Amino acid sequence: MNQPLILFDGVCTFCNASVHFIIDRDPQSFFRFTPLQGSTGQETLKRYNLSLNQLDTMLLVEDNQVHTRSTAALRIARHLRFPWNLLSVFLLVPPVIRNAVYGVIAQNRYKWFGQEDACRIPTPELRARFLN
Repeated sequence: MNQPLILFDGVCTFCNASVHFIIDRDPQSFFRFTPLQGSTGQETLKRYNLSLNQLDTMLLVEDNQVHTRSTAALRIARHLRFPWNLLSVFLLVPPVIRNAVYGVIAQNRYKWFGQEDACRIPTPELRARFLN
């Protein structure tokens, strides 16, 4: 099995904080990461026929399937350590409801959390988990 890949908006402060949140709760280094704006992110979007401008959602590529919006977030949570893995129970809630909440956060993320000029550079020990 390929290691799941999380694609994120590299200039979004909230998205970067989310990546660091995941890393801190993923002691087995289950996930790899790449910014949507980077070459790996853009190639991945092309491979799955997704818009190259799709920056308003965190994506999860797992078992050759792409998950977006709340489904991606909750599938990621499923692999995090307790108690965060319990959030995956919300996968039982219809996506239309989950994605409405996700959409409000996604639409306001720059306004509420700010924006970076570029992706943060990971520490040397985390660099292996990030793809350009």
